[in-house]
Amino acid sequence: MTITRITHLPPGSDFRPLFPRSAVETGFLLTLEDRRGIERLLRHDGTRNAANPALLNGFLRHKLRISREAPEPPPPGLVMAGCHVTYMISGEGARSGVLSMSPAPVPGHLSIISLLGATLMGMRKLQKVPLLRDDGRIETVVVLDVGLPPDRHAA
Repeated sequence: MTITRITHLPPGSDFRPLFPRSAVETGFLLTLEDRRGIERLLRHDGTRNAANPALLNGFLRHKLRISREAPEPPPPGLVMAGCHVTYMISGEGARSGVLSMSPAPVPGHLSIISLLGATLMGMRKLQKVPLLRDDGRIETVVVLDVGLPPDRHAA
């Protein structure tokens, strides 16, 4: 079959809003500091106390591969180390905590050595992504709000 009539779009037509956003527009952004922190955790076996270190290491390496570099200064609403993040998992109530690079558990903090913390890192406000659980279930997490780290408030 040969197409003989090609339809041309009128000048100035923009049909992009009719289609879902691409992965580039919805993916993860990592600051240089966060990328270095993840690399340091992986290099120095900082995930050894995680519930499933092999799974978490693979996930963090994947996150490094698929994430783009965040602009400087980071955009408002970007989840990065030190941010206070409010999120919701699969219709449960809203929860919040400070995202931490520390492998040691700290009350009120979400450690990046959890699948939840690793997933939240690099997300943006109102972004929704799949969340892999330690037991193999897949749920959805959405970022509801992001508070800047204390050192970024002055900027």
